[in-house]
Amino acid sequence: MSRSPDDLVADARRRIDRVQPSELSGQADAGALIVDIRPAAQRAAEGELPGALVIERNVLEWRLDPSGDHRLPEVTDHQRRVVVVCSEGYASSLAADSLRSLGYHRAADLSGGYQAWLTWTAGT
Repeated sequence: MSRSPDDLVADARRRIDRVQPSELSGQADAGALIVDIRPAAQRAAEGELPGALVIERNVLEWRLDPSGDHRLPEVTDHQRRVVVVCSEGYASSLAADSLRSLGYHRAADLSGGYQAWLTWTAGT
């Protein structure tokens, strides 16, 4: 039986929390690490997410491994809340689920991604 990418995303979303755009700043204020996984070209075209730590998707797990040689200084343990952001909230669901598998049981993604956050901020 083959599965579609949509099936994978749906499965991932059953295992992770999803943060609404209106909740993102509160998550950051509470100590969550907001991680933007969009590639450089996409960030340049769409805009930057203020306060987010940029970690492109292809190195995410290595940069967030608290015991790894390639971890970032902001990463100290698996207990910290991590909210993953992509452009529209699909790749971030898969990435957050991958982090959950690595021990980040509080991993989440931004529902609707950067695009939803941008729309929300334009309306506030």
